[in-house]
Amino acid sequence: MPCRHYGALKTMTLMSATRGLCMRTMMELDQSCSVLREYGSEQSLLSKPDGSSTFVQGDTSILAGVYGPAEVKVSKEIYDRATVEVLIQPKMGLPGVRERAREQCVRETCEAALLLTLHPRSSVTVILQVIHDDGSLLSCCLNAACMALMDAGLPMSHLFCSVTCAISKEGQIIIDPTARQEKECRALLTFAIESVECNVLMSSTTGSFSVQELQQCIAISQKASEQIFQFYRDSVKRRYSKIK
Repeated sequence: MPCRHYGALKTMTLMSATRGLCMRTMMELDQSCSVLREYGSEQSLLSKPDGSSTFVQGDTSILAGVYGPAEVKVSKEIYDRATVEVLIQPKMGLPGVRERAREQCVRETCEAALLLTLHPRSSVTVILQVIHDDGSLLSCCLNAACMALMDAGLPMSHLFCSVTCAISKEGQIIIDPTARQEKECRALLTFAIESVECNVLMSSTTGSFSVQELQQCIAISQKASEQIFQFYRDSVKRRYSKIK
């Protein structure tokens, strides 16, 4: 599962969004079979972390907790910025090679978004617990991580979200695939998109695909990201709206 990291820009500080489950219905995009499953999030679930959230995509569910900025061991200390550590706990058993690869993708995406130079010689730890996996797991991990970082009130240059695309054997592009669709697909591509200019921050791909299919998947993911970022904005708006 190769992970490609692209970069980061601009300034924005967002704090936590609503406590309470916010659900949005399926959203159809221009492409056939390009439909986001129902998704939702709940924040500030846990008392010990500085920020926490759940993120649900269809039947895939992740619980995220963020700790920090906090003290870090001298061996891991970086003098001019904070270090980021990501741990993914599977539903059952111990973390393996797949979890380590996903951790790298999440860590590099978080490093691109967080303003780490504001907290030198400290650490930010993101812990992701898999509740259920029914496909698009890496995307759900990234979305849960972003919501938890928002809940922790950590300064960020931009938000990020993630979308997974599957390419079937017939060449059909399926967005936010289920576990069954992932098993039957020819290629699987996951992208992390930033909120300022919708640029690709990270890509993780498996299988074989053409350059044209890659470009199509990126365009579809960027289109889908608009819906997820709107969900983020709605969550913040709910949190800070006055109760009449």
